Amino acid sequence: MSKKNPILITGAGGFVGSVSGTIVKMLLENDYPVRAFVRQDDERADALRRAGAEVFVGDLLNLADVAAALQGCRRVYFSMSLNPYYADANILMAAAAKAQGDIEVFVNISEYEQSYMTYEKMIAPKEDRLAWLGGLVSDWSPQQRAHWISEQALNWSGLPIVHIRATIFVENPILSWFPLNQLWNAGELHLPFGTQKLAPIAGYDVAELCTQILIEPWTHISKSYELTGPELKDMYEFAEDYGAVLGQHVSYVPQELDIWIKNCIDNLRSNRDPHVANHLEILTRLVAGGRYNVVNDQLEKLLGRPPKTVKWALQQHPRIKSLIEG
Repeated sequence: MSKKNPILITGAGGFVGSVSGTIVKMLLENDYPVRAFVRQDDERADALRRAGAEVFVGDLLNLADVAAALQGCRRVYFSMSLNPYYADANILMAAAAKAQGDIEVFVNISEYEQSYMTYEKMIAPKEDRLAWLGGLVSDWSPQQRAHWISEQALNWSGLPIVHIRATIFVENPILSWFPLNQLWNAGELHLPFGTQKLAPIAGYDVAELCTQILIEPWTHISKSYELTGPELKDMYEFAEDYGAVLGQHVSYVPQELDIWIKNCIDNLRSNRDPHVANHLEILTRLVAGGRYNVVNDQLEKLLGRPPKTVKWALQQHPRIKSLIEG
């Protein structure tokens, strides 16, 4: 690829923990031109322009916009925030890439659970799915199904695909938004996970890996990577990390699952976005049921360095920084 060809990055106007925004920054730092696809021409778009990116304002659900944004690009990173039409947008991008015909790599951000969502397990009897998923939920969220559908379509497309299947992010609202009030005001971590363990991943690490693939894609084509953070921790260990970042003692106070969901997620369901709320509820139940009690070293091998820690990612989080800085 000539460095004159811009690399298309969708979801570039994302909020906290935006992998897309970090990829844009990393590519520009390596002197690669970037076309950043955003939904709105706002202060985030202005920040991308100031950083040196070409900004394309459009709708990922409008094929004309997608094809126009893709024109002249040969490498693509696809991401979209939680959306009931996620699969539509993903497949529209694939259709435009297929029609253009000269794509060198299509990096698709996905989810760790895609490695679990085999056809056989998805069609198993409900009782078997309940047992396998931890006994708290028998089905995946519509967002998780959309990722599964998108992966199937991308695999059928014949495009040079790379799937990045990341586990839950440190920056996920479940870990870095919902608990903040009690963390700051009472020194207590309120989460409904009992003694379950997690190895969450820093958005920065996923962005660095995707940047590397976009720059040197050839050995990654047609591969799927299941990525976790570096260490399994229970919530008591998480409380220690929060305490170290906030500069105060933090105790883990386990919460009853349904009550926590009602207090933290149901307001989101009724007042803001039922699709997002549904996904976060299912994800919470999967974590509480032990489905995310997994760790591997694939990210370290790919990056050539240890992944960032939970403590490091929390220290970078804008919401937490704003609390500390007052």
